[in-house]
This record gives sequence, C-alpha cells and structure tokens, in this order.
Amino acid sequence: MKKVFAVALAAAALALPALGHAQAAEAVDAADSGDTAWLLASSALVLLMTLPGLTLFYGGLVRAKGFLAVAIQVGAIAAISSLLWIVVGYTLAFGPVSSGWLGGGSAWMLGQLGNVREGTLIPESGFALFQMMFAAITPALMVGAWVDRARFGWVVAFCALWGLIVYAPVAHWIWGGGWLASRLGTMDFAGGIVVHTTAGVSALAAALLLGKRTGFPRMQMLPHSPALTMIGAAMLWVGWFGFNGGSSLTATDDAASAIINTHAAACAAALAWLAIEKISIGKPTSVGFATGAVAGLATVTPAAGYIAPGAAILFGLAAAAVCYPMILLVKRRLIIDDSLDVFAVHGMGGIVGSLLLAVFLEPSLGGIGYNAGMGLTRQLFAQAAGVGVVAAWSALGTVICALAVAMVIPMRVTEDEEREGLDLTSHGERAWEFE
Repeated sequence: MKKVFAVALAAAALALPALGHAQAAEAVDAADSGDTAWLLASSALVLLMTLPGLTLFYGGLVRAKGFLAVAIQVGAIAAISSLLWIVVGYTLAFGPVSSGWLGGGSAWMLGQLGNVREGTLIPESGFALFQMMFAAITPALMVGAWVDRARFGWVVAFCALWGLIVYAPVAHWIWGGGWLASRLGTMDFAGGIVVHTTAGVSALAAALLLGKRTGFPRMQMLPHSPALTMIGAAMLWVGWFGFNGGSSLTATDDAASAIINTHAAACAAALAWLAIEKISIGKPTSVGFATGAVAGLATVTPAAGYIAPGAAILFGLAAAAVCYPMILLVKRRLIIDDSLDVFAVHGMGGIVGSLLLAVFLEPSLGGIGYNAGMGLTRQLFAQAAGVGVVAAWSALGTVICALAVAMVIPMRVTEDEEREGLDLTSHGERAWEFE
C-alpha cells in the first residue's frame, strides 16, 4: 500500500510541472484571434488609404505634369516612415512610459515585444503593425501642401525627420500613455490630433517656408483628372473603416459603432459640401464631393468610437461648414499656397472634431460618458489644450526639420524645373507618356 501511495505521489509531482507549463503557455498565448484578424485587416485598409488612395486623390488634383511626382513622393514617404517606425519610431511612441514625453527604448527594431499589447487582447506585433500604417500615412498627407515645387530629396529627408521629431512624440503624449492623456485627460480615438492636427498644421508651415508656386494666385491651376480624385476619395473612404474601426482594437460593437459614425459623417459632409457649392458657385462638383467626404472623415476621426450616429451626422455638417470657408480664407485672403488644402481640410477637420468631442461625450447626447473626474468643462479644456500644444509643437518641429534638411538639400526646385514639370525634371517621366 505504501508503495502504491509513493508511486501515486511521484506521478503527481511529475505532473505538476507539466500542468504549470500548460497554464503558463495558456497565460502567455492570450491574444484573441478575432481581434487580431480584424486588426491585421484594418492595417491593410489603412495602407490602401495611403498608397493607391492618397496617391490618386492628390494626383488627380494636380496638373498632369506633376502626377507622377506626387505618386513617388507618397510612396517614398510611406517607405521611409515604415522603416524608421521599425527601427526607432515605435519605441519612441509606445515604449514604456517614464516622464511622459517619450517612450522607453526597449522595443528598438521591434525587439522585446510582448506577446500581447498591455491592456488589449491583440499581439503587440499586430499593434505595432497597425500603428506603423498611421506613421506612414500622416507625413504623406502633407504632400498636398507643396506639389509642383518641393525637391524630392528634401521631401523624403524632411518627412523622415518629421516622423521622429513631431509624430512619434505626439503619439506618445496621447496614445502611448504620455502626459497629455494621463495628466490632462486629452482624448483622441483615431487621430484627430495625432494625425490630422499634426499633418495639417505642419503642411501650412511647410507651405509658408516653401513659398508660392510660380503664377499663384493669378494663374488657374485646375485638377487634371477629377475622375482620379473621385476614385482616390472612394479608396480613402473605404480604408477609413479600418482607420477608425481598427482603432477600437477589438472586433466588437465598438468597431461597428466607429464604422457607422465614420460613414455617417462622410455622407453628411459630402452632401453638405455639394449644397454649399450649389449656392456659392451655381453647381455641385465631383472634386467638391470628394473633398467634403474627406473633411467629414477627418472631423469624425477623433470621436468615432465615443459618440452616437446622430452626433456623427452633426460632425459631418460641421466639417463642411468650417472647412469650406477655411479653404477660401487660406488661399484668397491669406494668399498661402497650401496647394491641395491640407490644413483647411485635414487640420481644421481634426481640430473641430477634437473640440466637439468634449460636448458629444455627454451620455444624454448618446456619448459614452466622461472619464472619472472629468466633465464638459474639464474635457473641453483638455481637448483645447491638447490641440494647442500639438499645433504649436507641429509648427515648431516643422520649421526645425525643414530648415535642418535645407542646409543639405535645397527645399525648392528651380523655376525652370517647376515650369517644365517635376514628372520630367525630377523623375525623367511625363504623365501618361513614358519614353
């Protein structure tokens, strides 16, 4: 009997380590496959926004002799930004929090990633991939500010430096547990501040530094292909479902709500823009529809997962009401050659949406409610402070990056190169006419 008991005890002792290893493996392998699949799909949708979407949207708005220059700039920016994100950008933005200004350096080259991102049920590698797509599209948005006149080498080097000096710190301040979110309570669901405010304000600063295109504003510089712009806007619209829906980091009703709000805001803004055009210029235009839709998408982005669909419609209407006159103000009154209205559409859209968020978080208006210790007044202050700080840092960082790179690579092409067209003078190609 004693021998039987001893054998049983020994078997139990041997089984305990195996059981412990099984429990440890189960604890480590905690990623949810559904959430992970949705995040990977969303990453692909955001890349769709950047490469074909933004390329066609901007490319259709420029003159034919500058289409390929826009395409190669968007592609090169996405490529260099992605590589730098792997090397150092991710850890600066989402590494361990210390002072709240920059993330710790434990994830250089995406090494030492956790099995799951803390506070989520998704692999940290999947989270890093999703955020990489944001880091790629944000500087690419600025391309619309300097078309026809910025030197290609300067563009790539500037955007590479800008991603590390402007984008990564701001992402940490708000999304990475940094000081704006943790101390002030600033909220940004999918990038109204981190993406659109940084890109919009920086685009305006870059346009001022570069100066006007030759002939602006006397010469009309009409879009060479509104059809391409419509196709690009359609791709942006579809991709934005991943941009905002993926930011929920779950394949649940949170993602569905964010997508519904995204679509509602885009629909409302596009139709309102057409109505404004009908009243102001006598007819609705395809470029107006595309621009209005993008303005609505940018405006609802900071709030997409926090508000009700009815509020999202109001966000879209606000986008048209603010962004349309801002285009006229920047170009006609201030005579700033932000060529494709990056600040007026993306910058102002992100700013307006970030401020409206404070109001429509209210549960009686269908919002998810305020965080503990916050209310309308405190949240409005937090949003305004976040927008103000990020706008100021974006402008300052842009000046520093632009002038630093300009010491090595001139910012502008020559007047002759500009007149001939960058497709030919910078890249040896003519749009639609390959030799």
